[in-house]
Amino acid sequence: MALIGKKRRQKEIQRYNHRKWVLNRRFLRFLLKVIGYTFLVRLDRVDGLENIPKDGPVIFMINHIAFIDSITVLYISPRDIVPLAKNEVYEYPIVGIFPRLWGVIPVKRDEIDRGAIRRALQVLKARECLLIAPEGTRGEALRRGRDGAAYLASRTGAAIVPVAIEGTVGFPAFRTSERWKQPGAHIRYEKPFRFKPEYKNAKGAVLRKMTDEAMYVLAKALPEHRRGEYANLSERTQDTIEWL
Repeated sequence: MALIGKKRRQKEIQRYNHRKWVLNRRFLRFLLKVIGYTFLVRLDRVDGLENIPKDGPVIFMINHIAFIDSITVLYISPRDIVPLAKNEVYEYPIVGIFPRLWGVIPVKRDEIDRGAIRRALQVLKARECLLIAPEGTRGEALRRGRDGAAYLASRTGAAIVPVAIEGTVGFPAFRTSERWKQPGAHIRYEKPFRFKPEYKNAKGAVLRKMTDEAMYVLAKALPEHRRGEYANLSERTQDTIEWL
């Protein structure tokens, strides 16, 4: 029985097929370029694209302040990214079709969603990219991060790229609106890191420490008013991480 279970898990890990989604995502990127980031969203500045690993599994860890945050990161990143998003995005009228076309992983909030975890592991085992907002919700400043990103990164050896987002609040907005006269979105990709191999099976308090260390890296990249729970940078440690 154990052997059957192992074979089943290996088969599940192999299920994610990047090629299946390439044409869909290429089409959606085209729509974002022609419509979204021409008429609805002002993108002022992008920094640090050179920090994105060219291959291998990657988790993009973002601060989440507005609806368009993850969409903006998907649009400008040179590699295809599979986002994790709340289950409700599939149910939105009309726009709910786009997460399906992209292959977004829906997550049931306020519970351990083992199906979402399994699908996320499949993506990383296929050496592709995930996008995670570790707080699990939007907010003006960082809240306590959840352990999902640290769990997935430690189990797969994936690199983590912190992504600092600013200026997305108020978009989408028509180009003729007052919002377009104000500063637009600024996206900055920070230097990647991964968790040390000895933490591959971390649980409990150790996994909590890994999460907080990753969150402090993200906090340091943000303006002070966005740091929230992680405002006191003097408390940060880097015991579990190694820079790439």
